[in-house]
Amino acid sequence: MTELIEEPLPVMEHFYTLQGEGAFSGQAAYFIRLGGCDVGCVWCDVKDSWNAGTHQKYPVNEIIRWTNTYPAKIAVITGGEPLMYNLESLTKELKNIGFRTHVETSGAYELSGDFDWICLSPKKFKEPLPGVVSMASELKVIVYNKSDFDWAETYANQVPSNCLLYLQPEWDRRELMMPLITQYVKNNPKWRISLQVHKYLNIP
Repeated sequence: MTELIEEPLPVMEHFYTLQGEGAFSGQAAYFIRLGGCDVGCVWCDVKDSWNAGTHQKYPVNEIIRWTNTYPAKIAVITGGEPLMYNLESLTKELKNIGFRTHVETSGAYELSGDFDWICLSPKKFKEPLPGVVSMASELKVIVYNKSDFDWAETYANQVPSNCLLYLQPEWDRRELMMPLITQYVKNNPKWRISLQVHKYLNIP
């Protein structure tokens, strides 16, 4: 591996588990959760990630060493908001060791890095940039209330034609929202339902 010289990244946590939601649900993957986010979703389930200054910074070569310990070859870079940082070196080195690179982003910052899969989850608190929307592989809209269906359609009309479309209930309102989402998908079958399976099964 080449010597890497760049700013280290604030890592809140990193772990090997199963992808719990979206297009790759059920598949093993290594998650790299970066600290730092200014999008500020009121229902965020990882608010501890928001303040980047509370998380230790690590050089890319150390992050690569963690990732290469496990057999799965999918690396998911998430947050926080991972695109607050330049991810060129991290994704390059992940690909050098044979990994697919996935990112989970609100799209509020410019895309950096070489990704095989871009999961865009746009938030009303800070709208996504057109350059990220146009590159999305998967659009995952969190449904907190009825108005989120219109919000979802706004971006369904902007993503590429081959982008997969998912509606996912906000966890604490899932019992209220799921009947509405189910009916919406039945009426609009271009959409699919995403569930946070890892929470139902208590998978870390």
